[in-house]
Amino acid sequence: GKKPLHQKIVDELKHYYNGFHLLWIDTKVAARMVWRLLHGQVLTRRERRRLLRTCADLFRLVPFLVFVIIPFMEFLLPVFLKLFPEMLPSTFETESKKEEKQKKKLNAKLELAKFLQETIAEMAKRNKADTG
Repeated sequence: GKKPLHQKIVDELKHYYNGFHLLWIDTKVAARMVWRLLHGQVLTRRERRRLLRTCADLFRLVPFLVFVIIPFMEFLLPVFLKLFPEMLPSTFETESKKEEKQKKKLNAKLELAKFLQETIAEMAKRNKADTG
């Protein structure tokens, strides 16, 4: 069924609280990684990717905070998210958005693989025709 307005507001506030909490945890972990980097240690590929994602999230947080701080600006947030889908930090994304993003990436990879296979097959035919 349909949720009452009060429940929708509470759910949205919980979503933002969890997003900020996860961002805070990521920021603390990233700070430790930067500390390790400054002391000459090498990061693994996974740690490096997490550090880059956290830094990108912190830069995305600045325009997002404008919507949170300015009164009634949050009503324009869905419009801006439609125009700029990558504006929201990764800790604020819902599971459905993450799945949608993964599907788009997979489709793009499949299209690229199909194109490369067709190109290789065409090159093989040309090489066969040239040598034959």
